[in-house]
Amino acid sequence: MTVTRQDFEDAVAAYWGAKELQREQSAIKAAVGAGTAGSVRGGKHFDAIAVLLSKFFLDAGYPPESIRVGKGLELPGYFRPQKQWDLVVVHRNTLVAAFELKALGGPSFGNNYNNRVEEALGSAVDLRHAALAGMYPGEEPWLGYFFIMQDEAGSRRPVRPAEGALPVEGVWRGMSYQERFGVFCQRLLSERLYDAACYITSSATDPKPHEPVHRLDWRHFSAAINARLAYLGDLGFPG
Repeated sequence: MTVTRQDFEDAVAAYWGAKELQREQSAIKAAVGAGTAGSVRGGKHFDAIAVLLSKFFLDAGYPPESIRVGKGLELPGYFRPQKQWDLVVVHRNTLVAAFELKALGGPSFGNNYNNRVEEALGSAVDLRHAALAGMYPGEEPWLGYFFIMQDEAGSRRPVRPAEGALPVEGVWRGMSYQERFGVFCQRLLSERLYDAACYITSSATDPKPHEPVHRLDWRHFSAAINARLAYLGDLGFPG
């Protein structure tokens, strides 16, 4: 069940309801639905993406009960007791991977943009501090961030920052929400808040994923997941 580029494009199409993945999803659901892994949430937009990412770990030999998609997704935090992620892989007392799967659509790109930024920062900072406090035994946690920006005029149009009490950093001036999110995701990686990020733009009318930032494309994202698997494999995981 090697994950291919076509699998990725099909999963994005399924997010928009543009393409059915019944045969593929039924096979993976059967694999990850056993025991405490839970079933893929029926009818949710990100089901196909969660299924797609689960395949990396199933292919690497992780047992179904280690892959959580749909329930048992809460992880301990530092500033709050716990937070629910979208896909969690825990094996041998190690957080192998945790993924945030998010999207931004119109028409209120401005308010939703700020919410998505705050969510991503809060989730990562909370978990990283919890790890430093010794709440994640085993190997160091690995975090992935997958984001879909709706591709339409409102997200492509340059946005003028509000004139506040102090001037904004110059890099933000003249940027669209699509461009802003590219900068944001790159800084998530630069600050080591997430270990990998995939940022795409897409729409229901044109579901084919567009990857505006090379470092944030699917190829880099899947390579980072495989690198994590190889690293743990050298340490005897899944075992």
